[in-house]
Amino acid sequence: MADPTDPEFRAIMNALADGLDEIFNGPKLPGRPRARDVGFVLLTFDFGQTDGGRVNYMSNGERADMIAAMREWLGRVEGRVAETPSTPQ
Repeated sequence: MADPTDPEFRAIMNALADGLDEIFNGPKLPGRPRARDVGFVLLTFDFGQTDGGRVNYMSNGERADMIAAMREWLGRVEGRVAETPSTPQ
């Protein structure tokens, strides 16, 4: 598999991903495991180059989980997935 992030964007996207992860899931503390409750995907691209261009990807989750989340999101925005009311837990 090709690298999902262009080296030109890697440092910036890593810094953003670390910041987002801390905002959503709390700080990392040395020697203490941290439960992560919120996953995210960060995509960047050059305007005007979406067809035939490159989309850079970064996330805080496992690849398979992020692919499933993106498929669900695409289904919703394309109208293929009906919204269901969430039930309180």
